[in-house]
Amino acid sequence: MAYINEKLIEFNEYLKNRKVAVIGLGVSNIPLIEYLRKYKAIVTIFDKRTIENLDKDIMDKIVEYGMEFSLGDNYLSKLKGFDIIFRSPSCLPTVPELVEEAERGAIVTTEIEMLMELTPGKIIGITGSEGKTTTTTLIYEILKTAGVSCYLGGNIGIPLFTKVEEMTPDDVIVLELSSFQLMDMKISPDIAIVTNVTPNHLDYHKDLEEYINAKKTILEYQNESSTLILNYDNPITKEYAKSAKGKVIFFSSKTKLDNGYIVDDNVIKLCENNLRKHIIDGKNMLLPGKHNLENVCAALAATSGIVDEKTAIKVITSFKGVEHRLELVKESENSVKWYNDSSSSSPSRTIAGLNSYDKKVILIAGGYDKNLDYTPIAKPIIEKVKALILLGQTKEKIYKAVEEELEKQGKTLNIYDAATLEETVMIANEISGHGDIVLFSPASASFDLFKNFADRGNQFKDLVKKIVK
Repeated sequence: MAYINEKLIEFNEYLKNRKVAVIGLGVSNIPLIEYLRKYKAIVTIFDKRTIENLDKDIMDKIVEYGMEFSLGDNYLSKLKGFDIIFRSPSCLPTVPELVEEAERGAIVTTEIEMLMELTPGKIIGITGSEGKTTTTTLIYEILKTAGVSCYLGGNIGIPLFTKVEEMTPDDVIVLELSSFQLMDMKISPDIAIVTNVTPNHLDYHKDLEEYINAKKTILEYQNESSTLILNYDNPITKEYAKSAKGKVIFFSSKTKLDNGYIVDDNVIKLCENNLRKHIIDGKNMLLPGKHNLENVCAALAATSGIVDEKTAIKVITSFKGVEHRLELVKESENSVKWYNDSSSSSPSRTIAGLNSYDKKVILIAGGYDKNLDYTPIAKPIIEKVKALILLGQTKEKIYKAVEEELEKQGKTLNIYDAATLEETVMIANEISGHGDIVLFSPASASFDLFKNFADRGNQFKDLVKKIVK
């Protein structure tokens, strides 16, 4: 007998003639608008961009559908009297207009939260300041290879809300969840993973405490049958365990746990009742770096009760990683290896990238300023970098931090200033020699010069292929 999702049927009935606001014409909200129209909701579109800056095809469709819209600087001024408000992740729930509507009685949600509310399948949710995309993708690949019916979405993949009609209780939904998506969420995944929490997105969040609490939301609505997977080495995530309602699984690359997954001398081991079982030797993996061994630990913990270990190991040892994450772009004629790590948008992520190599690298860094502290990156740069090329808004912050540390240590480092990404590639190409590594790892966001980190990474790859012989 075919599965019938009664909760979804009830929601679809509820939508008829309801006033629904959709904030943001991003990728995830376009299919959502189509879905809402299908079930006769009265939809109004809100976006802070002006009509000139929006995709013409999308605007033509909205006009064709006869939907109201409010655009520009004061786009939320007409956000009044709605039954449901779907906010985009970049529109935080603390915005006064949203707070006022929620207090009046409107349901304020997101496409991904509504998916989680309505899907009958098991949900695996992954968050963290670093490593969440690699961990999420790896979990999905393990499940898919094992023949599990699964979906990939959230902060990556395709918008899944419109797929909820085809989901069954046998499906597994794997979601990468950002702090923006989690912030006001009233539901938690069956299996929740927090890879780590370090200062990030402080240009959006009012302070670090708000960011930490947003991440913690991933476990707030779990129950006794839930599983929480945490990084034992990160003080913040370790503390989250005190709030766990169900089973907790730790992973660590620094501590030999009695129970959990550990990285011991580059080997991943499962520890149970003081016994240690060898799972994977890091030398058999294609993913570089200790941080990726930690990501693998998290993926193993998440899939251990769903798929067999042999399948998981087969996928992990053949997994090449995710685009824009320590991605080998090219090896030049004089054996210089060029790596694209554009997704590294914070100092801690770039530090992890630097620690992935056993020799000094030529580092290209700098970008949009998220109000982060760049002091912690100075020592790793001096230890791991043979030449530093800087660009973007944060170049002065990085330069100052590095110069102060160089002065303390009585050392010198060649530092270059570039105006464009193309200029950084040209400088790196000129100064690199046989066997060098060039690492593009910005330690900053991309919004000063690029649409997003993927656009930045793609432009870097195109320049390397064009300039480097």
